[in-house]
Amino acid sequence: MSTTIVLKCGGSSIDELSDEFFENIKTLKASGLNPVIVHGGGPAIKRMLEKLELEFEFVDGLRKTSEPMMDVVEMVLTGHVNPALTRRIKEAGIKAVGISNILTAAPIDFERYGYVGEIVHVDTEHINQLINLNIIPVISPIALGEDQKRYNVNADTAAGAVAAALHANQLIFVTDVPGILKDNKLLETVTTNEIEEMITDETIYGGMIPKVKAAMKGLNIVKEVMIVNGKQSELKNSTTLSGTTIKISQLADMKV
Repeated sequence: MSTTIVLKCGGSSIDELSDEFFENIKTLKASGLNPVIVHGGGPAIKRMLEKLELEFEFVDGLRKTSEPMMDVVEMVLTGHVNPALTRRIKEAGIKAVGISNILTAAPIDFERYGYVGEIVHVDTEHINQLINLNIIPVISPIALGEDQKRYNVNADTAAGAVAAALHANQLIFVTDVPGILKDNKLLETVTTNEIEEMITDETIYGGMIPKVKAAMKGLNIVKEVMIVNGKQSELKNSTTLSGTTIKISQLADMKV
């Protein structure tokens, strides 16, 4: 079994990651797991675009990205978010290196989305070299195309591609919520069918819906995904963060 776990840190939660979260990553690493972190940075990009008075629009949920905007995206993700997150990890006494340009992408639809890409290759050799040196890779979702142009990649998509390429054991979405709650109690394990039912009966609602849908997409890549809290991080045991594990529904669970 792979000991690699890929953690996707959402842009909205990075500034609120607790000291306990990084201490817990240290515990997981000491227990033999190999964490790899992929981060986003949407809110920081939005703030910088507004500060620079660069207009932008979302098309099908993706920020249409022009070349001038790509300069801002790279500056924010690679120049600010990535080193800040790497620094927090190092402050916890863990070796970490921020890296970019290890993802290769092709444009999804240049006319429609501009410089927004989908991953076609992950440089796993570079990532594994760091893992073998006991270093946590912290990956910025900036990708290069075969045309040597830069592409902005959705962080959920990038994390999924990295998890698939590394044959990761788990894909973990680090958010600002403890997981999926029902009657104010944390559900430690749920199936995809149960999630669909909870969306229908509004047990899962509002901003939690895109979180669980992004997590469920990860099940196309790995056997299980987790939603965990980075703001109030806890450990279930020395090898598992506290949160909700999502698994694909088995045939026996499916309704006829």
